[in-house]
Amino acid sequence: MTDPASLAERYIAVWNERDPGRRSALVAETFAEGATYGDPLAEVEGHAGIEGLVAAVQAQFPDFSFAPTGRVDAYGDRLRFSWTLGPLTGPAVAGGTDFATMASGRFTSVVGFLDFAPG
Repeated sequence: MTDPASLAERYIAVWNERDPGRRSALVAETFAEGATYGDPLAEVEGHAGIEGLVAAVQAQFPDFSFAPTGRVDAYGDRLRFSWTLGPLTGPAVAGGTDFATMASGRFTSVVGFLDFAPG
């Protein structure tokens, strides 16, 4: 079984990977084929949907990166973890907490909540 903290680290790596080929490989390693992702701004399904969403976020915030915050909580097949988004130097402009389910070492669903975001 995959360590929940390692899975959350791979998740953050997906959001930060700029190379489309490498990002596609990371998505396949991190998400089950029919995985779903939803937050207040988007809902997508499958690897292509997740890859498209990540690319869109990177286009909107080209010089920003995601960073994990706090610890990863796990119970059975469920995880909770938090993150921030910001420039390499300077304060974060957004942050959130994601709740996920996993099976066979990959996410089957992720639901994200924004703790703070730009106006």
